[in-house]
Amino acid sequence: MRNNQTSYNHSPTTKVKGDFKTWTGFQAIFSELSSAVAKHSKKKTVLAIETYPGVRIKTLRRALEDYFKKATILCADDFAMHGQEIQDKFAMLITEDRVFGRMAALKIVDYYDKAKLALLMEKVAATDSLTIVYGTGASLAADADVTVYVDVARWEIQQRMRSEEIGNWNDTNLDEDILRKYKRGFFLDWRAADRLKVELFDKIDYYVDENSLDNPKMVCWSDYCLGLEQMLQGPFRFVPYFDPGVWGGQWMKKNLGLDSRVNNFAWAFDGVAEENSLYLEFGDVRIETPAINAVLKYPMELLGELVFSRFGAELPIRFDFLDTIEGQNLSLQVHPNKEYIKKQFGMDYTQEESYYLLDAKKDAVVYLGVKDGVAAADLIGALEDAQTGTADLDATEYINTFPAKKHDHFLIPSGTVHCSGADSMILEISLCAYIFTFKLWDWGRLGLDNKPRPVHLEHGKKVINWNRSEKWVADNLVNKFVPLVETASHTKERTGLYKTEQIYTERDWFTDYVDYDNTEKTVNMLNLVEGDCVIVESLENAFDAFEIHYVETFVIPAQVERFRIRNVGESERVAVLRARIM
Repeated sequence: MRNNQTSYNHSPTTKVKGDFKTWTGFQAIFSELSSAVAKHSKKKTVLAIETYPGVRIKTLRRALEDYFKKATILCADDFAMHGQEIQDKFAMLITEDRVFGRMAALKIVDYYDKAKLALLMEKVAATDSLTIVYGTGASLAADADVTVYVDVARWEIQQRMRSEEIGNWNDTNLDEDILRKYKRGFFLDWRAADRLKVELFDKIDYYVDENSLDNPKMVCWSDYCLGLEQMLQGPFRFVPYFDPGVWGGQWMKKNLGLDSRVNNFAWAFDGVAEENSLYLEFGDVRIETPAINAVLKYPMELLGELVFSRFGAELPIRFDFLDTIEGQNLSLQVHPNKEYIKKQFGMDYTQEESYYLLDAKKDAVVYLGVKDGVAAADLIGALEDAQTGTADLDATEYINTFPAKKHDHFLIPSGTVHCSGADSMILEISLCAYIFTFKLWDWGRLGLDNKPRPVHLEHGKKVINWNRSEKWVADNLVNKFVPLVETASHTKERTGLYKTEQIYTERDWFTDYVDYDNTEKTVNMLNLVEGDCVIVESLENAFDAFEIHYVETFVIPAQVERFRIRNVGESERVAVLRARIM
């Protein structure tokens, strides 16, 4: 149920050009797979159905058993480690913390006992007819004649986890804290599954979208890859998602046409490759697929050599929304420096970020940096007292506050204590270190699950940069706009980030159009921060005109060297914020 009419597109879709076939529903999919197996014209054939952790494995099991009556059907999951075995083996990586684990170069094969995996391989080898092996790790069992990949988007996995439909892969922790489920997925399961997915890129024959309940959709892998290739020829958008929170506000609900029955919306992810998904439309069938697949399959085309050499196959720029209008303050927080995050959690880079104000009420503020003269022991003591309930914390006694108005830009290098106050609508621009936010104080609140929200003061106090004083912050982090171009119809400004941060941001104000040269051949992420509508055009006719509406985030792949953004709406003047790695 949408709240109102809005130009914001909740379902951005790439329409794939070409001739292709699609199959919807288990009956149609299995009929095609039967035909594909039969083409091998031999008595013994192996069909491997590799599944991403989070796929409804019981539903797939029932469907296979109902359709393939005479085949030998084996579930790879049954031969992998289960529950406590996984927890014991990877305890050092999972940790006892609700939020933070530790990165490691795990592979799906590491979840298998060698003897049990050998047994699975023996069972597949021993059959003399059609053998179907399915599940996470199914492709390890044999060199299959036909390989299918069944995929599901990260956000859908989280919804299944929240509803207690699933736990972590091959575990029974259905009712475990969602933060712990997500943590294990983030640090272990999804990392390992993505590594296996990449290894299978040259072996997959069919791709299955399993996001919709009991309504899987399948395309040939070659057609799926064609869809990604066409998408990456020009601008595209991720499929956004929105989530309520204890501090959430009302701006997104009112301005982006969200469900009026939901109490508030706190977050929106519309520019996070590892979290968002993509829509590819093949004729009248729309496939939803994890956006990270495009990064993993075509890193050079999307990211460019510069980004790939620094970060590997990751899109490191993140755009997301934080809505506190008619809501509450965010938690007081700090991000770790690069050395700390590497040593403690195995991450190669940290969360460097900024707050761009899309909107703000009259008395909105941003908390940023420690006040002059505040001793470390005094602030830490006050935070510890507040956390134990010994005393209330007056954050303004220790932390600087700066008035915040629409189109302000606050830079937040790691180590800077910060948070948005109430009554702000933030476009957060950051490097994608995802969950590495150390909460110092959460104003004594419970989460939506009625549990205390995690506070990581022990980590946070070790990374606070005490030199981020009021004067230093004001001189270096608040509205550091540098004019680059100034004409009657166009103003270009460098807006950030701070010199230690790797993201470079510019803002273009214009009345008609602006031409962009992507001379660095690097991925660009942009947002229409003012104005109702623009179109992105190719200066070499390499892609069709792409329409963008107010506050929509969009991506320009590295291989797009020149493009034009034209104002086509009713707004006399528009503004585009552009971020890239320099």
